Amino acid sequence: MAKKEELKSEFDALFLRATALGLSSTEIGDLESVRTVLPRKRSACSFLCYGLVLAVLVAGAAIALGAAGRFELRWLAKKMNYGQDERCFLENYEPLADMMRPVVDCRICENITTVDRVTKLSQEEFMEKYAFTGRPVVVTDGTKGWTASQHFSFNFFKNLYRADSPNIVGEGGEECQFFPYRTSFETLGDVFEMPKHMRDGVSGKPWYIGWSNCDTKVGNVLRKLYKKPYFLPEDMESSRTDWIFMGSPKYGANMHIDAVGKVSWQAQITGTKIWTLVPPPECWYNCPHQHEVLLNQGDILVVDTNKWFHSTLILNNTMSITIGSEFE
Repeated sequence: MAKKEELKSEFDALFLRATALGLSSTEIGDLESVRTVLPRKRSACSFLCYGLVLAVLVAGAAIALGAAGRFELRWLAKKMNYGQDERCFLENYEPLADMMRPVVDCRICENITTVDRVTKLSQEEFMEKYAFTGRPVVVTDGTKGWTASQHFSFNFFKNLYRADSPNIVGEGGEECQFFPYRTSFETLGDVFEMPKHMRDGVSGKPWYIGWSNCDTKVGNVLRKLYKKPYFLPEDMESSRTDWIFMGSPKYGANMHIDAVGKVSWQAQITGTKIWTLVPPPECWYNCPHQHEVLLNQGDILVVDTNKWFHSTLILNNTMSITIGSEFE
């Protein structure tokens, strides 16, 4: 982790230097070598990808700086000797990831001054106003009839996963993604080893993590405790991948944008969380408002996280657990 953070800091400096030397974000983003190392979804890759993108940036610096730039290229050659069994941080490097995303149609946020909170949402109204329009909505009775809130807890998930589950050991590739956010955890197994005082937020650092379940047996149990939200039409397919997010009070996900390709719903099973939704930069003129969206237990938020920048913060003194999925 220390080496990865050191490399990220070095890349931050080079990224800023390259832009200061006249390389625009668009020019960097259009480079084929940059696009090659930034897949749409997270996956394992060699730190060679780090070297390739650094080569692009430092090459631009070398052109402008002459001998000084050539010195940096010699320094780069040493950096490219790192091993290949690490996870490439560039896939989640936000300045570059932002460049790779498609330009958003600003109609998703025009004339929105507040996020709708609705109940008894019909499938017809959902499809017409929210499903694929980019307009977020909170469905306050979205989890009616579910039993998940009676079962979901830290210990529930800890006991649910076997010690050799791919989610626990950090294997399984793209189907078993783990998001440590601003913590030192490397696998879901690490999370379940944390001491009780830290888990409950009594003392120690706050924490927030997420993961995509890839354990079939776990998935079968989860789907007995929740069902496809009632406002999704019968012929609308929901992903078989369950996304779970969990954390202690006063913490959450930093501002980011996703690249999952589909619209998603997230159900607040325990605790209370506030989402901050921010239009993408190209829409700031058309959409001057950011939105604070409160999710109470039982609420479901439908939002296209590929188009809205978003962050979360857990409120009150209760652990937050959400489950969600994508639909099409």
